Amino acid sequence: MPRLSDSMEEGTIVRWLKRDGDEVARGEELVEIETDKATMAYESDTAGTLRISAQEGITLPVGATIATIGESSGSEPAGATEAPLELPVVAAAVEPPAPAPALAATATEAEPAATTGAAASGERVRASPIARRIAGERGVDLHALAGSGPGGRIVKADVEAAEAAPATTPAEPATTPAEPQPGSVSVSGDAESGRGTVTSSEPSRTQTVIARRMAESRATVPSFTLQIAVDMTTATTLRAELKVGAAPATTVPTINDMVVKASALALREQPQANGSWRDGHFEHYSRVNIGVAVAGPGTLVVPTVFDADTLTLAEIAAKTGELAERVRSGTITPPQISGGTFTVSNLGMFGVRSFEAVINPPQAAILAVGAVEQRPAVHDGQIEPRMLMELTLACDHRILYGADGAQLLARIKALLEAPLSLAS
Repeated sequence: MPRLSDSMEEGTIVRWLKRDGDEVARGEELVEIETDKATMAYESDTAGTLRISAQEGITLPVGATIATIGESSGSEPAGATEAPLELPVVAAAVEPPAPAPALAATATEAEPAATTGAAASGERVRASPIARRIAGERGVDLHALAGSGPGGRIVKADVEAAEAAPATTPAEPATTPAEPQPGSVSVSGDAESGRGTVTSSEPSRTQTVIARRMAESRATVPSFTLQIAVDMTTATTLRAELKVGAAPATTVPTINDMVVKASALALREQPQANGSWRDGHFEHYSRVNIGVAVAGPGTLVVPTVFDADTLTLAEIAAKTGELAERVRSGTITPPQISGGTFTVSNLGMFGVRSFEAVINPPQAAILAVGAVEQRPAVHDGQIEPRMLMELTLACDHRILYGADGAQLLARIKALLEAPLSLAS
């Protein structure tokens, strides 16, 4: 079981795309694995006979053997090397699928025609993991669809477009109770408390991991917060001018892109903040990688802008736009959501003036960005309307002390109030 993200501790085998004993070629898709971040299909990095040792639905820790690929001899040679399938990413889906037992039942019961067709033709329909899951949930026959993805691969949009077609006859309920799956709902009465009908739903694997890690952060990280108001009048004026003069295909940097750039430059000047506390010692990182929190379907994903201190503001704008689109389309990959050394979380677009974000261990700090609002402020000795923004920095006190955090926040403020300094 490969480690596919910084926070991954275990993975679940969702679906084997090859059977035990099959001859596989280099580059063929083998297995879909669900991690704490996404579900991915993997390709074989070698040719030979596949011997599966971890069945669908099994959750194993990182480093455990899930299969071996031996020589093409019809039987597994003695002493075959057992190596984890650390394979290249083919596709990712931010929306986590149901646990493998439920998926297996869906594939068997809801799509008998597709399974039979695949067995008869000897070919497997090429489809992304999320497309397979949605097709199973909605009874869509993948064999009847034409894929619009690369190489004719069926993607989520193809399945959704087929919703108008007649649905397959639903399978009869299983005689044994199914295990709870993400999104499953149970309803009960609560007359004594007066709350009325109580509806309970099962969290997805990703939501469970987020809940655990945030609880661990609150319980184990001695944090403190600092807040500062930033005058964004010059920055908003500059952005408006850039937007007016930009070519149609040009990406205009957002306020959040400016915050990312200012944070990266400040971290480069104060490397202690670009580190972490691990096992009783300090770690300092040579690269400044800024994580940008993006809301995905039913979850929160933090893709990484690598070496943000060396990128221009335009390059950061292009990169953050690309990463956000990948999160929303479900094509973000583990390398793109790992390696962060600092995080920026922005809720200003929802009108939130200020908030305290939870530190993402083992990072030293996280910056919460509020809305840019016109408010009365003293400027050059006069009260006048100015565009103000609140920044809240949460710091791990084991790494950053009050003065350290204050200096970092003050430097970010200074850079944002002189936005031309971010242009280089």
